[in-house]
Amino acid sequence: MLPCHVPYPVPINLEKQIELDGDYAKLITKEAAKAELVPLINSNYSYDQEWWFEDPVNDIGKLDGKLVRSIGPLVSMMIESWGGKPVFVAPKEVFQSAERGVVDGINMGVATYSSWKLWNVMPHMVNANMFYGNIIYMMNKNKFDDLSAANQKALKESAVEAEAWLKPRYEGWVDQRVGNAVMSGGGSAVSMDEDRTQELVDDIAKKWTPEVNQACGKPLADNIRALFASHQD
Repeated sequence: MLPCHVPYPVPINLEKQIELDGDYAKLITKEAAKAELVPLINSNYSYDQEWWFEDPVNDIGKLDGKLVRSIGPLVSMMIESWGGKPVFVAPKEVFQSAERGVVDGINMGVATYSSWKLWNVMPHMVNANMFYGNIIYMMNKNKFDDLSAANQKALKESAVEAEAWLKPRYEGWVDQRVGNAVMSGGGSAVSMDEDRTQELVDDIAKKWTPEVNQACGKPLADNIRALFASHQD
């Protein structure tokens, strides 16, 4: 992972996700080049990270000592700030941890959660939309530079075309899985109030901003935050 390729606490409007992901990839192109990489394909909703609990949760900002599976430093900071305790659990052990009560909650991507049938053991979802980051599939820069200008252009265009093709199919697949899980498993899926989400995100952003400034350098970090701000309404 690139030092600057980090999630950031911000609620994003994903209506123009393809454009957002493309602009984000451009911003970190120089960072990628330092690692001899070229950003190519943005993974659709790679950070559709949401939250699940054994029992319904009305306010994710009040975890009251719950043990919640974390995916990294930002999520751990969120969990601790909200009164919970982060637990690092390897992906292959998540199902068993939930089933055996090792954790009370899970933070994970919706697609992965649904694919692993975790709804059966932890059925109550909170759709919080609290942070953005995206997994970018990159190509070796030397290999890319060896291509002709025409082939470089064609490769980039086909990558964007693939993202646009996949987006509605991915969204439909996820919505179907969530709907089926709620209808058949006695679970629930609730969305956080936008004002409450913003309140929680603003608090975390104050703590996380220095981390991003250090990782990216403030000029690049400012550009990334400006891009996110343009996709919040």
